[in-house]
Amino acid sequence: MTHRKLEPHEIEQALKQLNTETSHNWSIEDEKLSKTFKFKDFQHAFGFMTMCALCAEKQDHHPEWFNVYSTVKIQLTTHDVSGISRKDFALATQMDLLASRL
Repeated sequence: MTHRKLEPHEIEQALKQLNTETSHNWSIEDEKLSKTFKFKDFQHAFGFMTMCALCAEKQDHHPEWFNVYSTVKIQLTTHDVSGISRKDFALATQMDLLASRL
């Protein structure tokens, strides 16, 4: 499936839909789809990152992320289109589902 960079109005609409369907904490930061997840402890944060890594690898779409103890900050962008694509929103939805299991 070919992905293209979304236009600002498409990003706004997709963000609204994502935040309606999930946990309401995704935003656009540094021109990337961003969210900070907080977990009970490091074990849960690392478990989340491991599940996300396996999911991202299957999609050949890899997040930019930063972890300190129980916090995981994620930023998504589609590098081959130099911006946000539907691929980022699909992965964000999956990440929210994974986080809800912890």
